[in-house]
Amino acid sequence: MREMRLYKREIRDPEIIREILEECSVVRLGTRDEEGMFIVPVNFGYEFYEKESGQALTLFIHGAGEGRKADAFDSCPDVAVEMDCRHGIITGDYTCSYSYSYRSIMGNGKVRRAADEQEKVYGLTKIMEHMAPGAEIEFSPAMLERTEVFCIEMGKFTAKERKAKQKEDK
Repeated sequence: MREMRLYKREIRDPEIIREILEECSVVRLGTRDEEGMFIVPVNFGYEFYEKESGQALTLFIHGAGEGRKADAFDSCPDVAVEMDCRHGIITGDYTCSYSYSYRSIMGNGKVRRAADEQEKVYGLTKIMEHMAPGAEIEFSPAMLERTEVFCIEMGKFTAKERKAKQKEDK
C-alpha cells in the first residue's frame, strides 16, 4: 500500500481506530458495474482486532439480495471504503489557508455475501450493536430470508486525523 503523504497524520493506535469506527455511522463504498463506478453510503457494523500480521477489520452491511449494489458486488468483489467523523472548518489568514478537521478510515476490501444463516445473524448483530447499542436484537426467519448481509474483509486500510486548531487563551 502506498505510504501516506502526510504520515504525521496517520493513526496506528488501535484504541483511536476503534474510536473512529464507533463515531462513524456511515461508510461509503466505491464499486463498479457495467454502467460505471458508483458510491453507496450505508450503515455498518464491524469487527476490529489485532493479529500477528497487524490489524484486521471486517465490515458488515445489509440490504436486498438483488439490485445494482448486490449485482456489482457479485460481479466485482473489489470495493473502496471511506468513513469519516469529527468534521470542522479550520479558518485561516487567507483564502487557501482554510482547511477541514476530521478523522477517517480509508482502504480497499473484498465483499462477499454471508456464507450461511449463522454468519448472517452475526453480521446483523454487529450492525445493530454499532448503530443501536442496547437495542433488543431479534431476527425473525422471514426477515432473515429477505435480508442479505455482505461482509467486507478489509485487505488494506489506513486511519488519519487532521486536528482542529486549538483556540488561544487571551
